[in-house]
Amino acid sequence: MHISQIRRYESGQSQPTLDAIRKLARALSVSADMLLFAQNERGPEDDLRMQFEAASRLDPEEKNVIRSVIESIVLRNTVKAAERRFTENGGSTP
Repeated sequence: MHISQIRRYESGQSQPTLDAIRKLARALSVSADMLLFAQNERGPEDDLRMQFEAASRLDPEEKNVIRSVIESIVLRNTVKAAERRFTENGGSTP
């Protein structure tokens, strides 16, 4: 990739393709998320990041247990949010 093209990306004159983002990420040894998002814009907060890093070293069965727990908590939270919206709308669907 030519430096002039990178300058166009940086100035907003041009938008990189997914393939260009992938190539840049590989060349810089970073994730594509690092190129696309601000530091705290995406991903777990610092207190959870350490826990997720520790969990990544567990065996597959233990990872599945953690995945199931997280999925059930997220689902419960989603249902509660939907119930609140339903109640706020007087019992009618939006």
